Amino acid sequence: MTVQLLRRKFTVQQYHKMVESGILTENDRVELIRGEIIEMSPIGTKHAACVNRLVNLLVQLLEKLVIVAAQNPVALNDNSEPQLDVALLKPRDDFYENAHPQPEDIFLLIEVADTTVIYDREEKITLYAEANITEIWLVDINAQVVEVYQQPTTAGYQQIQKFTSGQNLSISGFPDVNITVDKIFGR
Repeated sequence: MTVQLLRRKFTVQQYHKMVESGILTENDRVELIRGEIIEMSPIGTKHAACVNRLVNLLVQLLEKLVIVAAQNPVALNDNSEPQLDVALLKPRDDFYENAHPQPEDIFLLIEVADTTVIYDREEKITLYAEANITEIWLVDINAQVVEVYQQPTTAGYQQIQKFTSGQNLSISGFPDVNITVDKIFGR
């Protein structure tokens, strides 16, 4: 007879209590995905540089139209609070001091990946579609490609496009803003 072991799932509230009680610290590189605490990969120099470039580009292009958040959590639902590389958020006077952003606060989420491309594509992007996040960019450092996911459904994103060197991207919430793939990758 095979015994099925059960996993203990946590809520976002329980996850925050772990931080408050010192079980987890703000220095722990973890995120809550579907009730499970997932250890995140260390940030390499190429990953960090790409995030820094994106933040600088987006701040220059969108100035006061958005809040550009880097390496911060987003509260998707009661059991998922991923740490995003970059998020474009609706402006708020408190800069989200009183609560982490939720799906309705988000214009765009960006995941930068070198070692976690498959996990981000198969797990996290599916989670974002379920949370009805309108647009996701997956920046694949190794392939030098930006995958753009739009039109979310509970089954995934209906529209997926890949952009490579020499091509321009625009953000659905800001169609007049263009970013070249080359600038994202520092070319």
